Amino acid sequence: MLNGIRVIEIEGLGPGPFAAMMLADLGADVITIHRKGKSGQVTTDGSILDRGKRSIVLDLKDPEDIATAKKLISTADALIEGFRPGVMERLGLGPADCHAENPALVFGRMTGWGQTGPRAETAGHDLNYIATSGALHYASEPGSPPITPATLVGDIGGGALYLVVGVLSGILNAKTTGKGTVVDAAIVDGSAHMMTLLMAIRQTGMLSMDRGQSLLDGPHWSRTYTCADGGYVSVQCLEPQFYAIFLEKLGLSHDPEFQRQHDAKLWTKLTARLEDIFLAEPRLHWADLFDGSDACVAPVLSPYEAMHAPHMQARHVWQTHDGNMQPAPAPRFGGHVGKINTACTRGEHTAEILAELAE
Repeated sequence: MLNGIRVIEIEGLGPGPFAAMMLADLGADVITIHRKGKSGQVTTDGSILDRGKRSIVLDLKDPEDIATAKKLISTADALIEGFRPGVMERLGLGPADCHAENPALVFGRMTGWGQTGPRAETAGHDLNYIATSGALHYASEPGSPPITPATLVGDIGGGALYLVVGVLSGILNAKTTGKGTVVDAAIVDGSAHMMTLLMAIRQTGMLSMDRGQSLLDGPHWSRTYTCADGGYVSVQCLEPQFYAIFLEKLGLSHDPEFQRQHDAKLWTKLTARLEDIFLAEPRLHWADLFDGSDACVAPVLSPYEAMHAPHMQARHVWQTHDGNMQPAPAPRFGGHVGKINTACTRGEHTAEILAELAE
């Protein structure tokens, strides 16, 4: 879908490389400028985050390499960087510098706090950003501390995916106007924006600011349960017709208390009853019982287990490529599963890219 689009990525951490990988998955020519010497990344050389990319190694403190970087950026549709505000400007590669070379460039900036605001130049990580934005608030049971949701909400959901949307929007606009833009993709912004659905629920009166009191985090029919073997199942039968199937499968269709699905005063009691029920049998029992039904129950799988689950296998979601387990590109177009490309290694394409610039 993005054939003919070139993106320059300045080596960084987490959401920036993920966003660049997603653009590469979609067909863009993504060239990563890796640092000379030891990698500053927490990932290994040849990381799956670098799949489908090309790599050139430059020293961005060397004037000659800065000139090479500028020349490379002048050929691009977009640039992605994830430094703190001001770092790219000090390197001579800020938006003004790059737009002087390439007025149509979309300059994508990935940060946690954003380019402005009291915390803009301070350190932070995924958990801090979603804690500040409000997105972490509901991530626990009442009376217990919020859990750490493993970067998916902040770095990926509120960060990388919003950067991808911003970059693609900027490219579309530049194709029409000839003018580039600066994309300020901040995790605090994106993770707060992701809560719009919850805020819409709040308009109906079914979302409380207190944890465990709302439509999606309080009821006995919207949570996970522990099974006899220590596994877990997820239950979220929101609509009454699905809830009815859930009760029928458990033999609870005629239980007067379970019939009162939306009586919040019963939620704690009914949760305790379901805890005892699910503890009586292993996860496989419950998976088999609800399989193929509209009860909205599914076992909680590890990534390795997901790789071998029939539905995920049928869609070829998890694959092994170059010896690494990794998910296929998403979304799909025309029903086709996207190809997983081989990850580049640091500097692998340096000579090739320099030759292209010399043409």
